[in-house]
Amino acid sequence: MTASFASLAPSAGRRILALRLPLLSIDRVRRKGSPAGQPADAPLVAVARIDNALRIVALDERATAAGLARRMALASARAIHPVLAVVEADPAADAALLERIADWCDRFTPLVALDPPSGLLLDVTGAAHLAGGERPLLDRVRAGLTAQGFHVQAALAGTAAAARALAAFADGTIAAPGREAEAVAGLPVGALGLDAETAGGLSRAGLKTIGAVAERTRHELAARFGAGLLARLDEALGRGERPITPRLPVPDYTAERRFAEPVATEDIIRDTLAGLAATLAGMMERRAEGARRVEASFFRADGAVRRLAVETGRPTRDPALLDRLFRERLEALADPLDPGFGFDLIRLAALRADPLDPAPATFDGREQEEGDVAALADRLAARLGPRRVLRFLPQDSHVPEASERLAPAQRSAAAPGWPTAAEPGEPPRRPLRLFSRPEPVEAIAEVPDGPPVRFVWRRAVHRVMRAEGPERIAMEWWRSTEGLPTRDYFRVEDQDGRRFWLYRDGIYGRETAAPRWYVQGLFG
Repeated sequence: MTASFASLAPSAGRRILALRLPLLSIDRVRRKGSPAGQPADAPLVAVARIDNALRIVALDERATAAGLARRMALASARAIHPVLAVVEADPAADAALLERIADWCDRFTPLVALDPPSGLLLDVTGAAHLAGGERPLLDRVRAGLTAQGFHVQAALAGTAAAARALAAFADGTIAAPGREAEAVAGLPVGALGLDAETAGGLSRAGLKTIGAVAERTRHELAARFGAGLLARLDEALGRGERPITPRLPVPDYTAERRFAEPVATEDIIRDTLAGLAATLAGMMERRAEGARRVEASFFRADGAVRRLAVETGRPTRDPALLDRLFRERLEALADPLDPGFGFDLIRLAALRADPLDPAPATFDGREQEEGDVAALADRLAARLGPRRVLRFLPQDSHVPEASERLAPAQRSAAAPGWPTAAEPGEPPRRPLRLFSRPEPVEAIAEVPDGPPVRFVWRRAVHRVMRAEGPERIAMEWWRSTEGLPTRDYFRVEDQDGRRFWLYRDGIYGRETAAPRWYVQGLFG
């Protein structure tokens, strides 16, 4: 089955699927097997140092059944249940695992947001029909995570706050659109995620449920508990909305193909990418746009996700070009694409699309030549990486070493060109090859301000047969507080026909009594 989305921006009538993994830390340890040196059948707890004491921050069902609780001191827990399996809490590992779970959830929607420390929010607006409806979608997500060894609670509603509250206190609930207030009315006020002071104040006022709080007047609630409570309440009741922040950039265009049976053969994978590229091209053609960055996502049946991206110097919607770039990218992988037990979903997304304006054709073929160079840069970047394919760009400076800079070739396709020669066929006044740093030479000149007649460079003596110049270049005093000397550049040719670009650093008698000479580039 192939699905495509021309626009993935959230729309009215949003539907949010909230996932809560209450035993994330414990599940992470269990998936690796029993902790080394710990009893296999003992209650498992994770501890961290809090208030100068080891306290429980996560515990499994057996530990809860034994009477243990979060923030309990480990010494007190062992007094209640002497035999415990104890591991040190690792928040960084938990966060990394939550990221991997979010990667797996991307197969259902690209709009996945983290809800730390152990939750996720999925914007499934307009995507539930791909799974057969909201209930099949919720059940499928829950079953997939359970099969991977996670305890999961899930709920679906029109706002993130309502979905989050239902997931925590009414697992499996699907609130009908516009009926969030009814769905959350019976939940405890703790479902609002309030601070301890506000929650305690509501409890002392006899307001135990969200419905009871909603029955009080807004003026009364604001006067006693502040506007923050009203905002949380409105979000939970579906009256207000706080947009979620997807963890990954929202693509401009997306096309995907799901497989009833996971695929692993290279030919099927490449054919699928080619077909998805054609689908993307058709979508972009309708809006006169072309892709600049395209990402392929491969979702493995075991939950792992691999992503590969290619960039183009110019907007394109040529399926053949995208197919060729991904082939180059796949062939150049140092870590080959491992299908494992196979991919059950392959997605192609245009992360960046720009207007595609057809350039006017030129009679001299210059446009075709530039297009060929751009296509070559795209292929090299796909194989070597975009940061390894560079080009020189002119800069607004007459100082040679500051007159150009290196930039990624693909991102500088529309950069201004180099100045052309004043007369056709005129030889270059500056060499194409410049040294990273000018190299000192020992030079002898007939007159102080004239060209050299002989110079020594790299221990070799060069006699000057011809010389042109000088080209006087004053340093850019407005960019430096140092008094940099003026340079006089000469193009010289030695007895063997080799041509050099030398300069004298400083004007004799005005700036220095002993000017120094440097060679900065070579002609030919």
